[in-house]
Amino acid sequence: MKALAAALVATSFAMTAISVPTEVRADNSGAVAAGVAGGLLGGLLLGSAVAPRPYYYGPAPYYGPAPVYAEPAPYRRCYWTRGEPVWDGWRGVWVRPRVQVCD
Repeated sequence: MKALAAALVATSFAMTAISVPTEVRADNSGAVAAGVAGGLLGGLLLGSAVAPRPYYYGPAPYYGPAPVYAEPAPYRRCYWTRGEPVWDGWRGVWVRPRVQVCD
């Protein structure tokens, strides 16, 4: 595979070396293109020089509240248990609600 690629490259170089160049004439055919390119470039430079430049200001500085040290809450052991019986008049039964007890 490498040999085939090398042969193709060598053949392409050989063909370009032995090809006969033909005579090429311009006869002012590039004058229009040069005029268009010069006009576009000049318009670009003049337009960018004359265009107004907007001024952007950054946001006002924000000063938040000062940091405050807060002590962590003391560790409290809590658990859920059944409370004292209470009469529920809506259902007509005694209920023992769940209550949270913290030490």
